[in-house]
Formats: sequence, C-alpha cells, structure tokens
Amino acid sequence: MQLGGSIQAAIRLMDGKRSRGKLQTVSATGGMVTLNNPLSEGDFVEIAFQTPAGAVQGMAEMLTPKKQFALGYHQPFRFVALGDHDHQNLCRSLETSNDNEMLGFKQDRPARWST
Repeated sequence: MQLGGSIQAAIRLMDGKRSRGKLQTVSATGGMVTLNNPLSEGDFVEIAFQTPAGAVQGMAEMLTPKKQFALGYHQPFRFVALGDHDHQNLCRSLETSNDNEMLGFKQDRPARWST
C-alpha cells in the first residue's frame, strides 16, 4: 500500500538507539521508510507504527538504502517477526485499503493513517 510518507514510524536499533522515519509503503512482508540518515544494511530493528486497525510493532531487517534528494533516504525493510495481534492489525488495514480500491473508491492521495 502506498502511504506517501503520511505515517510516522518509530525505530529502535538493537543497541537501544532510536530513530524516526515516515512510511512510504507497507505490505504484509515489509515496506519502505524515509530516514534522514540511513541504517546499515542488515541491521535488525524494532519498528512501530499506527494503522486504522491498531498499532503494529515488529522486528525488521533493514535492506539497502536509496538516496532520495533532499528528503533523505528511502530504505526498504522486511519483517522478520510480527506478533499475532500486530499481524492481524496490519492485514486488516491492508484488506480495508484493498476492499476500498476494489469497490471503486480511488485514493487520489496517499492513505492517511493517524499516528
């Protein structure tokens, strides 16, 4: 699902350091986050964000970052662990978005999940 940076994501590295980013895309297997400073490829992090169905918090592996002009870096990630409740919240939000598109409700703007 395309989010266009409308959703804040809280990131905690294994050493306890914290970072914030904005979700660009999210799926059941991972997504893309915009960061001011990229994380190292292969870093394992805890990532958390809010969806219409509730909070999602899980472990993710950071993949190779891509420079995105003045906005910072787009960095993909893949989920490596999600609790059952978090997975349900994520899937419900993705299904709701897909259902709206299938019913003909076009999203001219990125999805606006509150943070």
